[in-house]
Amino acid sequence: MSLLRGKLEACFGIRLAATQHHEIFSNRPHHVSNMAPTKIKNCALHGGDFGQKGALLNWDYIHDGAHKVAKEIVEHIDDVNLSITFKVIEGDLTKEYKELKIFVKATPKSDNTSLIHWTLDYEKLDEDVAEPFSFMEFLVHLSKDIDLHNTKK
Repeated sequence: MSLLRGKLEACFGIRLAATQHHEIFSNRPHHVSNMAPTKIKNCALHGGDFGQKGALLNWDYIHDGAHKVAKEIVEHIDDVNLSITFKVIEGDLTKEYKELKIFVKATPKSDNTSLIHWTLDYEKLDEDVAEPFSFMEFLVHLSKDIDLHNTKK
């Protein structure tokens, strides 16, 4: 395997139901800015339809203290297994990564909570590019912000 290719995974629990977490990222990503306003400023549909394979999403977000943008295509949505695959095709992340796919899967637990599993499958442009640990941390905290927003009592 090339030193430029890699995979990062994170798995953690949240209180939000798995179906809700999946539904937010598959059908309502444009609402994420209301749930995590310090991280996501906007998510706009650039082509296709929300909740459908082929949808083009433009994200405006704050990462490592800087405003960034990303355009992603939804490559796969599995409403049975509650998983989604996004492929980054434009934006700040493409300055460092030749390829970056983002997978998110929500697994229901018996107590109506969920396990969230984020995976980054990537290829760096060159050896000087850092592993995307900070971006993975961003995704984990994004899910936790969404959880907190939706489970406030």
